[in-house]
Amino acid sequence: MFNKLRTRFLIVNLVTISIIMLVAFAAIYIFTYRNVQGDIYMALHRIADMQQRGPGDGQGPRGSGGGGAMPAGQGPIDPYQPERSVSFTVQTDASGTMTGKESKFTMDDELYSAALKEALSQGKDTGQFTLDGSRWIFMVKPVSSGQQFVFMDITAQQQILTNLIYTFAAVGLLTLVILYFTSRYFAGRSIAPVREAFDKQKQFIADASHELKTPLTIINTNADVLLANSEDTIRNQAKWLQYIKSETERMTRLIGDLLYLTEMDDSRTGKLHSKFNMSEAVENIILTMEAVIFEKNVSFSYDLQPELTVHGSSEQIKQVVMILLDNAVKYTNPKGAVHISLHKQNSDVLLSVSNTGEGIAAEHLTRIFDRFYRTDTSRARKQGGYGLGLAIARSIVDQHNGKIYAKSVAGESVTFYVQLP
Repeated sequence: MFNKLRTRFLIVNLVTISIIMLVAFAAIYIFTYRNVQGDIYMALHRIADMQQRGPGDGQGPRGSGGGGAMPAGQGPIDPYQPERSVSFTVQTDASGTMTGKESKFTMDDELYSAALKEALSQGKDTGQFTLDGSRWIFMVKPVSSGQQFVFMDITAQQQILTNLIYTFAAVGLLTLVILYFTSRYFAGRSIAPVREAFDKQKQFIADASHELKTPLTIINTNADVLLANSEDTIRNQAKWLQYIKSETERMTRLIGDLLYLTEMDDSRTGKLHSKFNMSEAVENIILTMEAVIFEKNVSFSYDLQPELTVHGSSEQIKQVVMILLDNAVKYTNPKGAVHISLHKQNSDVLLSVSNTGEGIAAEHLTRIFDRFYRTDTSRARKQGGYGLGLAIARSIVDQHNGKIYAKSVAGESVTFYVQLP
């Protein structure tokens, strides 16, 4: 599924970028083509105007009174004529017969005749043709004695346009290759969170199904025992009923926790946040847990800075404190110690709950807040836990824009921290 998603992402990305590049290259080519064509026709008109002025019109070298002889085969030189292009003119009479030719370049007579023949065959005022491997453009202007054909070699300009196409093709191909591997890399990076969320969802469903399967199996087994002894009295079978009731209550708590987590994730809790006394909230939880702590026979101490206030839900924060304190009491070693503190740290309030015991290995510290995650499955089941308490605590703290994390010394102690703004 994710491979298909990545492939689809790659295709959409490459097609989109290809279209953008094609439009950009086409725009650049059209702009360049129009500029080149404009320069060519401007040059043709200049050549035609130069030839029409004729010698001795007083412009440029033509106006010098020396009357020096021109080199054979070359016409007068105009300062505005493009020096980089080979050009010539041919004069014809009304019937199209060549009556004169002029060029500042030495050329074969056959070239004049062949070029005139190509121009006459097209029957247009302007056009292009290929002759002896060169590309020529011509323009026809009427003159008093007939017509004037102006020819110019545009092979170099045409080569520029051709090279531009080849350059665009090479750059486009190279860009697409680079984009393919780049997009493939980033597609994998982009899909990674989706894959992780999907895997977590699958794991969550599997874990929830497993947790629900155990009490259902116990309930079903005890129901079978009751049905097998249907003639016995309820009093004699009370323990089977008690087992069913106990497992039903465990399922109810589990489903309640799951629904609560779902509501937290969907931000549908609807709890009103207001300013409350955090110190009093923590102290109330301590008073509630005193009996449990006493029965556990562990040493308990606390250090609460008075009159610390935070903005949020008092009931939800109490639930976080209850979860952390309950875990600390459950997992402390025999005759161990539990300590809870509450202090102001800069502009935040920092709550810490620590207990002595086995601690938590470093590889588990980043995952203990995941749903159903337990470092010791057998021990957690013995304690009656589902691995949802810390997940609920993290969801509550996240909704309060706070941080929750743990630090541990393996084999000695573990401390949970809640930092609230």
